Amino acid sequence: MISTMMYQLMQDATIDEIIAAGLGGYYTQHGRAVFPADANGVPFTSAYFQSMDDPVTNLHEDMAAEQKARTTYEHLMNLTDDCDVIDPLRFLRQREVVHFQRFGEALDDVNFHKSIKKCY
Repeated sequence: MISTMMYQLMQDATIDEIIAAGLGGYYTQHGRAVFPADANGVPFTSAYFQSMDDPVTNLHEDMAAEQKARTTYEHLMNLTDDCDVIDPLRFLRQREVVHFQRFGEALDDVNFHKSIKKCY
């Protein structure tokens, strides 16, 4: 969604406006195309995902990722006063809060089931 938002913000911008915004390098490599990258231009990769064979570890990793995303959206909101940018960022931030809560509930369930003595 952030990449699409960047596309929408850049689609009618002149080359001079793109350069003035510090996006000359992005434009050189990608034009106005949607290309998922971080604020430093580092492309998204699935290497960002962590996975273990332990559900407790994975849920903690998921919860940390949700909090990092929430913080990123808050930082982006601090960088603009454009309501057309802030409103979708506010939605995305709230979605991360809900995801964090659901992962927390799942973690509670996993911990509960791990605590039950198993008889075979």
